[in-house]
Amino acid sequence: MLNPSDFIKESVEEIKKNIGDKKAIIALSGGVDSSVASVLTSQAIGDNLVAVFVDHGLLREGEAEYVEKTFEKRLNLKSVNASFEFLNKLEGVTDPEEKRKIIGEVFINVFERVAEDIGAEYLVQGTIAPDWIESQGQIKSHHNVALPHGLVLEIVEPIRELYKDEVRVIGSKLGLPDEMVNRQPFPGPGLAVRVVGTLTPKKIEICRKANAIVEEEVKKEGLDDTLWQYFAVLTDTKVTGVKGDIRDYGYLVVLRMVESLDAMTAHVPEIPWKVIKIMSQRITAEIPEVTHVALSVSDKPPSTIEFA
Repeated sequence: MLNPSDFIKESVEEIKKNIGDKKAIIALSGGVDSSVASVLTSQAIGDNLVAVFVDHGLLREGEAEYVEKTFEKRLNLKSVNASFEFLNKLEGVTDPEEKRKIIGEVFINVFERVAEDIGAEYLVQGTIAPDWIESQGQIKSHHNVALPHGLVLEIVEPIRELYKDEVRVIGSKLGLPDEMVNRQPFPGPGLAVRVVGTLTPKKIEICRKANAIVEEEVKKEGLDDTLWQYFAVLTDTKVTGVKGDIRDYGYLVVLRMVESLDAMTAHVPEIPWKVIKIMSQRITAEIPEVTHVALSVSDKPPSTIEFA
């Protein structure tokens, strides 16, 4: 049984022992994993940790403002808007794995520039148990990573042995806002893996708006307490519809809502039909480019939670 107070005390001491008075850097996404890792490390080494929030232009509605407001007084926070750099590299790319690869490479380049600027020697990561179990990673707390332009950082993973539910308990004990502690996971590549096919500013904005509607209706109904993830996917399929008295040809949006304990497996619960209908009606009414809305009912396995 995890004792939150003991875990925090032991982790802070371990981080102090390993990093000492050196500089460290962490990628802060605003999700519970990186947030907990950031606050733990900050308690250990203070402003010697620089928490870097990178806006890649693929965030949820209001995400950047939310993260900055939550952490600007709590962490040594550095925000970087690199959306043009990311979207320029992603232009014309359709393959989801290629999108992930490009986003990872650009992120590392941005991150390395900041790390070099502050003289960082350590990289703190919010890795948790399912991350390395699913990737069949080796169990070890610290190892080195060489970034593309030669900067070598030692990796520290303070919550590596925890599962998501345990991370949430630690987050609450650290005093993080309930909204952040219980926040649904959001993929590192952001909306890039929820827009099927090529990425354009217009398609990203459609997906962002649809996603915001799903989140709003889920929370309004109180389903966010039980759902693990809930979001909208913009497919590259276009479907004939009718807007007013005029036939239209617009996008198909898919709703995805699942329950899970640790993301290793997930199932689609029975969502109240009125909620599905309201989401569909709002998405097609408020987003002119969308004519049809569908519901994904596939569990994990055989499906993954995300579409790409």
